[in-house]
Amino acid sequence: MMDSICGIDEAGRGPVIGPMVLCAAVFDKKGVEKLKELRVRDSKLVSPQRRRYLEPLIKQIALEFKITAVSPSEIDRVRKKMSLNDIEALKVAQMVQSLKAKPGKIIVDAADSVAENYKKRIIHFLQQADKGIVVPAIVSEHKADVKYPEVSAASILAKVERDRQVEKLRQKHGDFGSGYPADEVTKKYIEEQVKKGELPDFIRKSWNTIKKGKQQKLGDY
Repeated sequence: MMDSICGIDEAGRGPVIGPMVLCAAVFDKKGVEKLKELRVRDSKLVSPQRRRYLEPLIKQIALEFKITAVSPSEIDRVRKKMSLNDIEALKVAQMVQSLKAKPGKIIVDAADSVAENYKKRIIHFLQQADKGIVVPAIVSEHKADVKYPEVSAASILAKVERDRQVEKLRQKHGDFGSGYPADEVTKKYIEEQVKKGELPDFIRKSWNTIKKGKQQKLGDY
């Protein structure tokens, strides 16, 4: 549908623990109005309880949505060949290609410091996979998850899915805090894992937090 818009965002780019989750969600004009009525906002501005409440409603409103989880082991492996920004752009391109409801416009929350460069990365990966592809209009902006309800909706779906997966890890492996490198609970958990030897596969080994910890032989992170 040429008048439909696809919002795209991610959750879990920065943590050292757990997957990075991306979501592409497509809405028609009526759907966008419903998102506004629900006062859908960027996931970081919404409480966990409200995010969980909104998730099924957003899925019902969307013409289509795709959610992709990139595991820590995949991030580590692919980062040997490309940057995290490239990994994100590649996953975005793959989600866009897989959409059955071909949107007329795509709005992404830019990962690059220069927003236009992120758009160029996405187009590169789209054309790399299909040279004859008709690339839809792409809007790449910083804070798109705050400015556009379509992107806010995608951010909520991505965040709820990541939280769900992280909670499963926490139940299985114990409390590791928020999973962010600056979290003292997370630092201590990783330090204990490093002492044990081989790090579990739900920790991103390519993060500087891990590299420094190993180099300093469990000195301060």
